[in-house]
Amino acid sequence: MSLELKDIRDFLAAHHPFDLLPGSALDQIPARLTARYFRKGSVILQPDITCLHLHIVRTGAVETQSPDGHLLARLSEGECFGVRAMFRGGKAANRITAIEDTLVYQLPESDFHDLAGKHPQFAYFFELMGGARLRGGMQMAEARDEDQLKLMSLQVKDLIGRDVVSLPQTATLLETGQHMNKERVSCLLLTDEAGKIAGIVTDRDLRNRVVAQGLDYATPVSRVMTPNPISIAPDAYAFDALLTMTRHNIRHLPVVAPGADTPVGVITTTNLLMRQSLSAVYMAGQISKMDNPADMAGVIAQIPELLRQLIDAGATSQNAGHIVTTLADTVTSRLLELAEQKFGPPPVPYVWLAGGSQGRQEQTAISDQDNCLMLDDAYDSAQHGDYFRNLAEFVCDGLNTAGYVYCPGEMMAKTEKWRQSVATWQRYFTTWIQSPEPKALMLCSVWFDLRPIYGKTSLYEQLHRQILTMASGNRIFLAFMVGNAQSHQVPLGFFRNFVMIRGGEHDRTLDMKHSGVVPIVDIARIHALGNGIAAVNTTARLQAALHTSSISAQGARDLMDAYEFISITRLKHQVAQIRDGQRPDNFLHPESLSAFERSHLKDAFNVIKTLQSALESSFGKSGT
Repeated sequence: MSLELKDIRDFLAAHHPFDLLPGSALDQIPARLTARYFRKGSVILQPDITCLHLHIVRTGAVETQSPDGHLLARLSEGECFGVRAMFRGGKAANRITAIEDTLVYQLPESDFHDLAGKHPQFAYFFELMGGARLRGGMQMAEARDEDQLKLMSLQVKDLIGRDVVSLPQTATLLETGQHMNKERVSCLLLTDEAGKIAGIVTDRDLRNRVVAQGLDYATPVSRVMTPNPISIAPDAYAFDALLTMTRHNIRHLPVVAPGADTPVGVITTTNLLMRQSLSAVYMAGQISKMDNPADMAGVIAQIPELLRQLIDAGATSQNAGHIVTTLADTVTSRLLELAEQKFGPPPVPYVWLAGGSQGRQEQTAISDQDNCLMLDDAYDSAQHGDYFRNLAEFVCDGLNTAGYVYCPGEMMAKTEKWRQSVATWQRYFTTWIQSPEPKALMLCSVWFDLRPIYGKTSLYEQLHRQILTMASGNRIFLAFMVGNAQSHQVPLGFFRNFVMIRGGEHDRTLDMKHSGVVPIVDIARIHALGNGIAAVNTTARLQAALHTSSISAQGARDLMDAYEFISITRLKHQVAQIRDGQRPDNFLHPESLSAFERSHLKDAFNVIKTLQSALESSFGKSGT
């Protein structure tokens, strides 16, 4: 051990709780630390800054203040901070400022958890600082959910630990093995003449396909590579990467620049720490191996509990919706795999699309089906109709058995009208946009929120671009959409009092879906269609609209805040019902909220009301 590392070790050994650790554990810590220097007055942490380290003050002093400015603590040499943040999904709660020139050691979160897991005396010290969840079964479940949320905020590009390692696909097996050994990598990306990804080869491939088969080392690596490997974009979430790797049972996932198809790196199960205990990923892994929709139903029945855990762990509605929707996507994909096994390969290419809340990735504990089939224009109903009818019925019936009930309006692929060729779908959208009428507007709320789930996605992508071009250039259509959106009134009276449902099963409640969530979804959809925005998720649409002239940046931000508050209030209401053993619904008694929450809910409704009115100036007013 160098003199510098020994000095750090001696420093730790002189301060609690590191003095409780055995010498062998102390020896390992110094090399894991990062030193950071902060000038007096520097802000080290503040609310919502990501904190994934234990901070240890070596010299100097720091001050902790609450968000409203109250002094909470002053820490000096040998004292630690950042623990609570690590147990809040990595988000700091308070402001921590250097009040002297300060040197801080940072211990990575994974090393902190490793020490806490191996040394109870170390874990016990941090219990009073928010670390009690380190111990016991329930505590492990909470840590699991926090890990899951971190993967929802972490992007794939943040996991790439080094520059891409690649070779041309014309390289020999000998050159490939030598290059992998030199670079110390377990996989290698292969590229074509244009530098685009052509394949991947792993150390397992070299063992099983080369050594075991006795291939000549002069053989081109293209003979043993996996061509056109599954890949992911750099800005995708780490959660989606882990889900993809779990579904496809792969250990290496190329990261490819969208559009260019050029590799930028690889992530592995090691990068992600392969936390198989993550509930949604584990549930998806179970579903992807099941052959019976009834078995899938047993997994889907756990969604209310999953939702409860996510909300308790501090998930946003965006996080929760994305995670819950991945399970619907997984069930759908697995049923389509089983359908193709049962009925044979499809006679023409197709893509299965989800609409509504699944399409927007905004599902909650209550979900029915909204889906359709888009078929290649080579589709002939006489020759191919029976195959796709059987496939659609198999999948829709399976989804219903699994817990995703039939759409009351029959907007499903098993309905022949929603199982058509690309050309027919193009006629549908052209009619809806060029000749808008009430029924078309109702269909828009589902079919203008489509997202490919399985199959040949290019069938939809070109049509989607055409839809956006048609919609953004049709002021009459947009004006009709505005009129439809304004028909969804928020439950707010003239004197800012709640206008509640009167009589019936839901007497004196607010419909948080149709009077709160839906109006914002409508507004976001109009701004997306009016500006040619390809995003389908509501928050993503509003974020993209920030950069347009149809809505002010402040208005878009206010609407995003209102959407999050209404959505999370709705989810918390459903979680409370789940705890009480009730079936979750969307009908909230305002009395169940605090005065603070009621005030903010009124503010959120008022934002919707204001921005509904503003739609007319941007897109016109319907004359109907």
